[in-house]
Amino acid sequence: MNRLIFTACIFMLFSGICIAQDKTVIWNDFIAQLKNREITTDQIRPMDELGDNFKPVLLGFLDSLRVQASTEDWEVVTEIIEQDDKLLFIFPWSTRFDKTNYCLTFSLDGSDWYIEHLEAIYIRLERYGDLPVSEFPDVDEQTKTWIRQETYWSYIIINFYLPLSKLHGKQYALNLLKDGGGYYMAAKTWVPFLPENKAFILYLCWEQSNLRGNDITLVSLNDSEAVLEMGSYFFALYGVTSHLKNLISYEDYKAIFETIWQDRAKYAGWELKIEYGDNYTVKFIFTR
Repeated sequence: MNRLIFTACIFMLFSGICIAQDKTVIWNDFIAQLKNREITTDQIRPMDELGDNFKPVLLGFLDSLRVQASTEDWEVVTEIIEQDDKLLFIFPWSTRFDKTNYCLTFSLDGSDWYIEHLEAIYIRLERYGDLPVSEFPDVDEQTKTWIRQETYWSYIIINFYLPLSKLHGKQYALNLLKDGGGYYMAAKTWVPFLPENKAFILYLCWEQSNLRGNDITLVSLNDSEAVLEMGSYFFALYGVTSHLKNLISYEDYKAIFETIWQDRAKYAGWELKIEYGDNYTVKFIFTR
């Protein structure tokens, strides 16, 4: 009996080692193919919601990993999570600015693996702890700002702008996004300590920085001119997320931004020129 139990334990231990090795083999296989530019769209099976049109987009994201990789990235130790017929690999990787933690999901089909998704935002809610619980694992403020912005603009574009522009034309849809009157009223009532034209500029800085999470710098301000520089989540979303590019052209997307801000400037008595820079930055030049 003891020999039988011992044999069973050895079998289970050996099986666990084999499973762990299989997972590592898949990761090492992926890394080798990524490094040698051998991954093709045939190895990509996107989530149903994204569809086959997402294959080249995901392949492009994977190629950006290869391009931005540092020497140590190719030797990275990954956390592996098994979930039904999927394997999730969590790993740090170099980007243009810093290290980013990614979650790469593989779907398994027999002995074959397919790349399903690559995501830089993930919330470790599986670590919620013992019940009852009223506090939950969180992410940093920058990530939460990104989630808010992506959720909001995706909803506006998918549920309002696109269907309305299809039914009534682009200008009709753009006109419905104008909020200049209300925005100017908010500036006048919530910043009553300045002349109204300056109140608008300072409110813009506060609202975009403290409510929307954009990096903004007030470069100059007087009665006849104001210059602001802003790192815009709006344009970063289009540059980084996968779904927006498949839904709306960049020119139409930019028209939404310009329509909103030109309308706000008009109500506040300013003329606005917008200049576009690198890394999703914009410069607002207001004149009177």
